Amino acid sequence: MFGVAVVAMVAGRRDSYSLAGGVSAAGLIMLAITAAGVGRLVDRFGQRRVTLPLALWGVTWDAVLVIASMSGAPAWTLFVAYPMAAIVAAPDAMSRARWAYLLQGQPDRLHTAMSLEQVLDEFSFVVGPAVAVLLATTVTPEAGFIAASVLYAVGSLLFVSARSTEPPVHPADEGGVQSVVRNAPILVVALIMVLTGGILGANDVVTLAFSAEQGHKNLAGLILAVFALGSGAAAIVYGAKAMKGSLSRALLIGTIAMCVLEAPILLVDNLVALTVVLLIAGGATAPTLITSMKLAQTLVRPGQVNESMGVVFTGLLIGVAAGSALSGAVVEHWGAHAGYFVPVGSGLGAILLAALAFRLLRRTSAAAVQLSV
Repeated sequence: MFGVAVVAMVAGRRDSYSLAGGVSAAGLIMLAITAAGVGRLVDRFGQRRVTLPLALWGVTWDAVLVIASMSGAPAWTLFVAYPMAAIVAAPDAMSRARWAYLLQGQPDRLHTAMSLEQVLDEFSFVVGPAVAVLLATTVTPEAGFIAASVLYAVGSLLFVSARSTEPPVHPADEGGVQSVVRNAPILVVALIMVLTGGILGANDVVTLAFSAEQGHKNLAGLILAVFALGSGAAAIVYGAKAMKGSLSRALLIGTIAMCVLEAPILLVDNLVALTVVLLIAGGATAPTLITSMKLAQTLVRPGQVNESMGVVFTGLLIGVAAGSALSGAVVEHWGAHAGYFVPVGSGLGAILLAALAFRLLRRTSAAAVQLSV
């Protein structure tokens, strides 16, 4: 919700998708830079002790950003406030870490739990963008962002209140093994997530611009919600079936599907066709994200799960930021439709990287499973 809300807020106030994409990218880059470090702190000190102070920090900077937007403050203030607000503990990574802790040694149940997490994520992606754009276009440009900030604060408090499922902390002396940032397979998964994020970030910005170009800017949130709906439906189907084959094979198939199903978007010339393509394309996103998070959990020691997921999550966020910024620039110079070359190109890159890393990921994930047994 934050990503769409900040784009709608800045574009609505400043009438510049390039500036909006840049501000969004700056926040995502900060979130990406700090995600692994915050994950390491969570592993060492616990989810509650890290989440609460960072939630207060983030909401404070959210308020600063809203004031800067409403008062017409210089553009540089937006590039300061939004990145500061983006230093947070990632709830999606922490929730998946809880499942990994609760379902140790139960791979089939863990597969279903991870898929359930993705379904819930996609539900938020269905509702969030629609609400953000609706509020930004009918109330005030800042309304969607304010709503996102309130939901984040309340959600953080509810999450950490569930004490019984919180994984135990891991003392620093257990971290003497190789750092996650030096784990080659994890870095490969993170790079694939960079390209996956490029698809997501570009779709957000370009769909907003394309809808405005078609004279229906207020429909952008609903169209993006349809993309998330397709992804959520795929997560339900994927999670209902037992996992067969290697995770590396599932990742390769997922990247191929993302690119192939996204490619027809280059031919659309109206919002109806765009909605249909995004609904179908969304079906490949959830399985790819689920597989990546499972690899992030599988390829490291229990005391590194939050950090590992933070690294993979970092890759996704860097990709979203890059996709937002690059597609915003393309839209600014060549029009909204041309912006869809960015997600299609990202999909091609993801296929290439997954194919090149196939043997490495298959070998290391199989070895990790044997060690856990």
